[in-house]
This record gives sequence, structure tokens and C-alpha cells, in this order.
Amino acid sequence: MFKLIRRLVAIIILVFIGFRVYRIHQDVQKVLTYESMVETTLASNDTDANVDMVLAMIYTETKGSSSDVMQSSESSNGVANSISDSQSSIQQGVSLLSENLAQATEAKIDKWTAVQAYNFGTAYIDFIAKHGGDNTVELAESYSRDVVAPSLGNTTGQTYFYYHPIALFYGGGKLYVNGGNIYYSREVQFNLYLIKLMRLF
Repeated sequence: MFKLIRRLVAIIILVFIGFRVYRIHQDVQKVLTYESMVETTLASNDTDANVDMVLAMIYTETKGSSSDVMQSSESSNGVANSISDSQSSIQQGVSLLSENLAQATEAKIDKWTAVQAYNFGTAYIDFIAKHGGDNTVELAESYSRDVVAPSLGNTTGQTYFYYHPIALFYGGGKLYVNGGNIYYSREVQFNLYLIKLMRLF
């Protein structure tokens, strides 16, 4: 009886894993449909960004399932989801990312700080430059708690649980309400490798 239960549990786990892999593959394929649009946009911008980085950001933001694929509306006009076509979203997203990368290069800090600043706001680049030059989870957490969250109304340090493997691995899954995503740049890094892996299938 015990062996039967173990086999049943193993089958359920395998089915779940298989389903997740299938969904991830489908989502990556959807994101890859924007590849030529990203290439064209990058070609018209003076930027250190590359196609795979932008695709990984699209995967992180929306998995390609929204018109505003890079969730770039707020950086354009301050209103969420106001961009209604993927071309405009990618143009605005690449423009912001390019500015961040240029500032990061000028400040002599890494590109992943620039990617994190896409989520936190460009001022995060100066913050990292003044605090050692390395985009650590600890610094991202303090910036989220002390700068981003209070600026958007969370003055009590209220948190919520974020169900994501990267968040669980690095910080137990805690995020601050209205504090952005502490783990954003690490998710983009992970999704960059995920996209490269899924390209093989």
C-alpha cells in the first residue's frame, strides 16, 4: 500500500513538473514572437542592451501576454497600462533601459543595477553608486523598504508573500507593499538563461 502511494505521489509530481515545463515553453515561444520587433527597436537606439536581455525582461514583466509587454506605461506618462500596443511598449521600455544602462556605465556599476532600476526607478543607480557599487539583495531590500514603498504610501513597512522560486531562494519570499520587486534583476537573469535553454527545443 505504501509503495502504491509513493508511486502515485511520484506520478503526480512528474505530471505537475511536465505541465510546468510545457507552460514555460509556451510562454517563451510567445515572448520570442517579439524578437524581430526588439531587434528593430535596438537597432534604432544607441544602447548597451541586447535582444536576449530585452526578451528576458518581457518574459519577467508579462510573458508576452499584455499589449504593454514591457509594462513601460508608467515610465512614459505615469499611468499604468496606458500603452495599448506592443511596439510602443518596447520602444519606451528600450528607451528607459538604454538610459539606465548609460547611467550605470557612467557610474561604473554593473548592468544588472540598470535592470533593477527599470523596476525601482533610475534614482536606484545613484543609490547603488553611493553604497559600494554592487546591486545586492540587501541593498535592494533597504531601497524598497526605505524609498520606494514610503513614496507610494507604505510608511509602516507592510509586507506580503511573493510566490516565486528566486524570491524564496534569496529572501524567503517577502516583498514590501508598493515597494517594487526586490528580486527583479535576478529574475531577469534567470529568465535570460531560461529563454536560451528553451531556444534549444
